[in-house]
Amino acid sequence: MRVAYVFSTSGHTASYKLGKMILPQLEEHRHGAEVVGMFFFDDNTFVLRKGDPLGERLGRVAREQGIMLMLCDQCANERNLAEPEGDGRYRPKDVVEGVRVGCFPDLYAALAGNPPDQVITL
Repeated sequence: MRVAYVFSTSGHTASYKLGKMILPQLEEHRHGAEVVGMFFFDDNTFVLRKGDPLGERLGRVAREQGIMLMLCDQCANERNLAEPEGDGRYRPKDVVEGVRVGCFPDLYAALAGNPPDQVITL
């Protein structure tokens, strides 16, 4: 089964649930599902800042396992993790290697080649 995670709940959702539960399972190859993507909203975007220990671990696992990582463009821009490209789109800024920035249409396009069977919102 292929899954995608959406980290939308404010607070410590990404740092706790991702950092203490999901990421260790992915690192140990015992998660039980193939994770094809993760989409981050609000303050959860901070997890993917360049140099953040959790973000760097996640970035490494994502590159090794082919997991797409994306930040909400507006959320990332408000937190200085993205900058405008001039055409209404944003590019990532000071984030872990391989992280994308976009909105729902970008998410759909990014997952189209390997769509999840389920989307889990945390």
